[in-house]
Amino acid sequence: MKVRVKQTRSKIGSTLRQKRTLQALGLGKVSSVSEQEATPQILGMISKVQHLVVVEEI
Repeated sequence: MKVRVKQTRSKIGSTLRQKRTLQALGLGKVSSVSEQEATPQILGMISKVQHLVVVEEI
C-alpha cells in the first residue's frame, strides 16, 4: 500500500526534528506532495508531523 503525503502548513516554528522529518519524507514547501510506501517507519514519521501534513491512501 502507498500513501500520498501533502504538506499543508509551514514548517516555520517547528522543531529541528520535525523539519528533518519533513525533509526525509520528501517535503520541502507548502503544497508539496510525496508518495511513499506505507511501512511502519514511514507511518511513524507521518504521525510525528501529522499537524503539518494531510495523508491520503492510494
